[in-house]
Amino acid sequence: MKTQVAIIGAGPSGLLLGQLLHRQGIETVILEAKTPDYVLGRIRAGVLEYGFVDLMREAGVAQRMDAEGLVHDGFSLAFQGRRERVDMKSLTGGHSVLVYGQTELTRDLMDARRDSGAPIIYEAADVELHDFLDGKPRVSFTKDGERIELECDYIAGCDGFHGVSRKSVPQDGIRNFERVYPFGWLGLLSDTPPIEDELVYIHNPRGFALCSMRSHTRSRYYLQCSLAEHVDDWSDDRFWTELSARLPEDIAGKLVTGPSLEKSIAPLRSFVAEPMTFGRLFLVGDAAHIVPPTGAKGLNLASSDVYTLYHALRGTYHEGRADLLDKYSEICLRRIWKAERFSWWMTMLLHTFNDDPFSERIQRAEQDYYTSTVAGLTTIAENYVGLPYEAVE
Repeated sequence: MKTQVAIIGAGPSGLLLGQLLHRQGIETVILEAKTPDYVLGRIRAGVLEYGFVDLMREAGVAQRMDAEGLVHDGFSLAFQGRRERVDMKSLTGGHSVLVYGQTELTRDLMDARRDSGAPIIYEAADVELHDFLDGKPRVSFTKDGERIELECDYIAGCDGFHGVSRKSVPQDGIRNFERVYPFGWLGLLSDTPPIEDELVYIHNPRGFALCSMRSHTRSRYYLQCSLAEHVDDWSDDRFWTELSARLPEDIAGKLVTGPSLEKSIAPLRSFVAEPMTFGRLFLVGDAAHIVPPTGAKGLNLASSDVYTLYHALRGTYHEGRADLLDKYSEICLRRIWKAERFSWWMTMLLHTFNDDPFSERIQRAEQDYYTSTVAGLTTIAENYVGLPYEAVE
């Protein structure tokens, strides 16, 4: 087999990159280790920055997103008996975010890939990356008992934190930066109306909570929990009771409870691998970086990687600008570290750490300052809606 760009991973970043390149006449083959149902079964975030929304439109897969997505012009921060709204639209010159579930977004991209006729191979086992440092990259894999080799010009590693792409690079040529947080998020998905029209982030002495949604009839709630907790320890009744105890008084009475569709516990970590380019292999999204979900940056940060690599590849094939690919890692990392900072900061601002009294007072001061000044609110708003994508030139 031969192609121009081999894409490892059929999550949102791999599918979006494939769709964008296909529309530019650039050949791609996508390899995915799991089944389509498994990919769609991953319950993930659903807050999309305006830059991601624009990229979906450029990819020609925004029709359902635009029709069903919920535009949010602001969100609330609740702490110390107060609730403060961050008016993103007015503070950023008109920018908002769009709430649209990652499962639905992935489904749209999978449908677009199928309709395009471009190859995507699910259940590709034992994937190995070869010779990407030597200018003649190949990918080998097993499908239905047959060992297949795929020759390509470039490899895009879009296969996540545990994928084969980052594991394939020379370990003496990559540096990892990591912070692991001493708690996780217990999430519950339910077919119940959201408690508010916009997201509510809550700092409470009992622990952080987040009231989110996927639609007007489907809610997503999160609770800070110990890493020693197990999902089986949390009945629906226990979850709803604890959530109610952490809610601000002005909205607690609005909570509608119901059976959970899904419950899971996710540990929180910050992680960045540098660089993101190794010869003709490019790490994309979670393969190169992880953020705690507090700032709603995980999927959005992957999309900015896709934007950068897409434009660099388009310039390479259409304009002979191979130098653009040399800039990929540098451009991506500038935005990544800013998003890492914001996600870390939101995590420190809103979670309960049971720290010393000095640290607790500093946290209170941060909460007060950033919500009581236009400068502070603007900083939160412009980071939440997403910093601009850097031009690839």
